[in-house]
Amino acid sequence: MTPEDLIAHFGLEPIPREGGLFRQTWAGPERPDGRPEGTAIVALLAAGDFSAFHRLPTDEIWHFYRGDPLELLLLAPDGTTRTVVLGPDVLHGQHVQFTVPAGTWMGGRVRGAGQWTLFGCTMAPGFTFGGYEHGDAAELTARYPAVADEIAGLSGPAS
Repeated sequence: MTPEDLIAHFGLEPIPREGGLFRQTWAGPERPDGRPEGTAIVALLAAGDFSAFHRLPTDEIWHFYRGDPLELLLLAPDGTTRTVVLGPDVLHGQHVQFTVPAGTWMGGRVRGAGQWTLFGCTMAPGFTFGGYEHGDAAELTARYPAVADEIAGLSGPAS
């Protein structure tokens, strides 16, 4: 299985502003506020690509499916930082599922020398582009100086 096989199989397209490729696989019924009850996507990051820093107004559940581990850098509203690895080695600290709390800045990439990762994200209420906030590298670096290099590597134009 190759990234090209997965792109063709799922019909993946570029994720606007964030980076990587995705396809929405489910959206629940519309709520009175216009948002769907929930949404799910499947996504792919290849080596050299990244999910640029962004935050959302509700929790987002990330799911690891196949490929190499995915590293998420999380910048919490209280000023703390954490790196979480999604991957198959659950007995050694990796996660197959991880919930990023609402309001947390998140950015991710294929870990180390990995080539690609296939993952998914689920939200309830569902994702809308109106709830997406793209990170500004200068602002994030000022707030989280201890991880300035990592912020720089997950900011700017994603491919």
